[in-house]
Amino acid sequence: MVLGMSLHSFTLLHVVISILQLGTGAIVVAELMAGRRSGLTGFNLVITALTSITGFLFPFHGVTPGIVLGVISMLLLVLAIVALYGRQLQGSWRTTYAVSAVLLLYLDAFVAVVQSFQKIGPLHMRAPTGKEAPFAVAQGALLLAFLGIGYLACRGFRRRRAVALAG
Repeated sequence: MVLGMSLHSFTLLHVVISILQLGTGAIVVAELMAGRRSGLTGFNLVITALTSITGFLFPFHGVTPGIVLGVISMLLLVLAIVALYGRQLQGSWRTTYAVSAVLLLYLDAFVAVVQSFQKIGPLHMRAPTGKEAPFAVAQGALLLAFLGIGYLACRGFRRRRAVALAG
């Protein structure tokens, strides 16, 4: 039992929250690439926090890669919140926010790929231990995609600010 729910129900809740984070995070990052701040930004930050918090509530069996990623996500989340609300995206905090937002989405996508290879039969058959080539190729492609997305998000979000200041 976790929070009065069966482990199965709690896992389902965590998965739903994680999918919401992926969806809202994709919208937030797409808006950054276009040079805008999304109306979903605050909601995405809350959902991102809930993704990590619910991940920490699973039965503890020692430090796992998931826990390490959760801690990293929480640190990035604090950085994004400080940049957005504390420093109001002034100066280099604008880029700090964009990088944090992209990294938060990347980490959730990274975990989604890991979980897909663990839980989806045809993927699991091709990479049962997560050390096989199909898994490495999928994670490598994800990383390359996010490097490009991160570049475009930072450039778009910075450029929009520069245009606003010049105008």
